[in-house]
Amino acid sequence: MNVLIDTNVMLDALMNRTPHNISAEKIFRFVAEDKLNASITASSVTDIYYFLKRYFHDTNQAKQILTTIFNIFKVIDVTRSDCEKALSLSMDDYEDALLSTCAKRRRLELIITRNIKDFAGSPVTAITPDDFITNYL
Repeated sequence: MNVLIDTNVMLDALMNRTPHNISAEKIFRFVAEDKLNASITASSVTDIYYFLKRYFHDTNQAKQILTTIFNIFKVIDVTRSDCEKALSLSMDDYEDALLSTCAKRRRLELIITRNIKDFAGSPVTAITPDDFITNYL
């Protein structure tokens, strides 16, 4: 199965945000063990770095974590076409529309996110980490 991981799920695992970290960390383990093909977008990488740097107060640690992420997850490019197509989706949150557009272009099957309601109108089905674990792992 090929999935896109939303930024909030990545941060739940990386920043140990309870109680959400439990399911996020389980998904991380499956990706690290090559039991799940997971991607993040290039635009998510900048957000992840920003929050990690603030959380750890350490640029080097944030960079080391990103290096680990790059070794585990695929990083999907964000194109101008993706940005333009995201504008046409019936979604209120542009950032989530952009993730949806990238996931569709890469033919990913699901988007794993905690904010399902923001993905109403997405061309790719969104699912919570808990529901993903229950139904697919």
